[in-house]
Amino acid sequence: MIFYPSERISLFIDGSNLYAAARSLGFDIDYKRLLELFAAKGRLIRAFYYTALVEDQEYSPIRPLVDWLDYNGYTMVTKPTKEFTDATGRRKIKGNMDIELAIDVMEMAEHVDHIVLFSGDGDFRRLVEAVQRKGVRVTVVSTVRSQPPMVADELRRQADNFVELLDLEPSISRVVPHRQPPQAPQAPQQGDE
Repeated sequence: MIFYPSERISLFIDGSNLYAAARSLGFDIDYKRLLELFAAKGRLIRAFYYTALVEDQEYSPIRPLVDWLDYNGYTMVTKPTKEFTDATGRRKIKGNMDIELAIDVMEMAEHVDHIVLFSGDGDFRRLVEAVQRKGVRVTVVSTVRSQPPMVADELRRQADNFVELLDLEPSISRVVPHRQPPQAPQAPQQGDE
């Protein structure tokens, strides 16, 4: 990864895209470690995380993550999902955050030197090109090592740098603490009673 210590950096994380990429590679992301990694690369201005939320559920499995990120240095951008029925009569849920992410990237471009985009979505190629014309360097983080690859070739080619997500695993994966197996209860020794 090519970063300069004086660079102003912003992260833009397409939550569902990053989750799918990490899952396809077989690891979970520790978002505290991810923030620390990029904060050490330059002056981290903002870390945006984009996700759609199912509003009518009693419990959303993503809600604890969203709350944790919100309290721990991330700027959360959420919106409710939309439910619809497709042509075959199946219920579908839609929650695309591309427009929100694109608007925020364009607005932040004048305040940063380097944008790190965590997404492999080829729809972002024109966005990357537009901010590059403003003099902003763009690094795309995704994976080509999954089957199929999660990053669109046109996005990868447009970026100034491409970082393979699997190469970041040692620095950003969740470390599960090693637990000692429970000890078997010992029989009381003679004379202990």
